[in-house]
Amino acid sequence: MPEGDTVFRAAHRLRTALEGQVLTETDFRVPRFATADFTGHTVDEVLSRGKHLLIRVADVSIHSHLKMEGEWHVYPRGTRWRKPGYKARIVLGTEDAQAVGFELGIVEVLARDREDDAVGHLGPDLLGPGWDPERAAANLSRDPDRPIGVALLDQRIMAGVGNVYRSELCFLRGVDPWTPVALAGDPAAWVDLAHRLLVANRDRTTRITTGDRRPGRTLWVYGRRGKPCRRCRTPIRSGEIGTATDPERVVYRCPRCQPRPGGSAA
Repeated sequence: MPEGDTVFRAAHRLRTALEGQVLTETDFRVPRFATADFTGHTVDEVLSRGKHLLIRVADVSIHSHLKMEGEWHVYPRGTRWRKPGYKARIVLGTEDAQAVGFELGIVEVLARDREDDAVGHLGPDLLGPGWDPERAAANLSRDPDRPIGVALLDQRIMAGVGNVYRSELCFLRGVDPWTPVALAGDPAAWVDLAHRLLVANRDRTTRITTGDRRPGRTLWVYGRRGKPCRRCRTPIRSGEIGTATDPERVVYRCPRCQPRPGGSAA
């Protein structure tokens, strides 16, 4: 599932293939930008911002977001794609390589001075050079009644945490996801753990939160409904969590290791 670490690695691959290179091919397979053509222009920079990706070329930024299914692949020129062409949303080619964005949730071309329209709402980027833990902790504290499991997905607080890390962070902190932020413990500790987890995984193809690299043992609770907790053997539970303004998403928890506020494991 695409989260901040996934996009960070995608940006690294694209940077290696495109940055400083002249585009020999630009193919936007979304109607709004189908006629956009930056052939002959040099790619200046590739950046990740939380779950967003920016490719700066000419006087624009090509903005993409993976959403749930998106992927960026890089191929040596002439190599067969690993996904069917009808799933491609954008193709950027150089003399030696092709970068292909498949099933991207967002593809748009913005004037560079309008990048904030796409990413200006984001909180501090957990994997960015301007990471600011104090501001992220202050953002997290701003709505004390909000469930911690909802707040962690709010990219305006800090950018990069997705559904996998949300469940894993709550388990590692021993906190039920429905716990209000005010009762969930030190905001700085949540922010610090999120940062350490994403940094530890930014260069890995397999996301690991347990410290165990063996297949099937890399995560504590995410995707493990009905399986025994790795600590206490209690069956892992899952449920939908959200608010009136936040879409419901599935979350995983151990009812014993993460009791509800007041001590209930219900």
